Amino acid sequence: MSRIGRKPVEIPAGVTVDVNGQLVLVKGPKGQLSREIHKDMIVTVEGDTVVVKRPSDAKDHRALHGLSRTLVANMVEGVTKGFQKNLELVGVGYRAAKQGSKLVLTIGYSHPVEIEPEEGLEIEVPAPTKIAVKGINKEKVGTLAANIRRVREPEPYKGKGIKYEGEVIRRKAGKAGAKKK
Repeated sequence: MSRIGRKPVEIPAGVTVDVNGQLVLVKGPKGQLSREIHKDMIVTVEGDTVVVKRPSDAKDHRALHGLSRTLVANMVEGVTKGFQKNLELVGVGYRAAKQGSKLVLTIGYSHPVEIEPEEGLEIEVPAPTKIAVKGINKEKVGTLAANIRRVREPEPYKGKGIKYEGEVIRRKAGKAGAKKK
């Protein structure tokens, strides 16, 4: 059995989980999330835990077992704590600012780049070179952070660009030097 799929998901106080067929609805202090779980997986609420079971030991079911349990666990964590991805801007003159709910990036292009977050997501700019993406849906937080990073990915020579906090950029040596005659 899947080690991850076997673990029950604890439901903290203040969170309700409703299972209606394959639709799992999680309500908590930060909001509510719903997700359609694969038709073969069996999701049940037993007391203060959510248990995900699989119908057989087939390869497909084994693969879906851990995934389905993790999706439910992420929903529970999202409505209680929320998720956050931090980004850093590296480069001379690279900076971020917030105008209303929009993120405005000045990163070496001839124009500022504006990014509007989806509903349910929030962008914070604690410093001109730092960006924080927050929300209750882990998938959407990660997607928005990846889209912001994609605007100017870090390059391997000087490391300039937008990177995740703590991300290590593999550097290249560059030119060895001019030819000697």
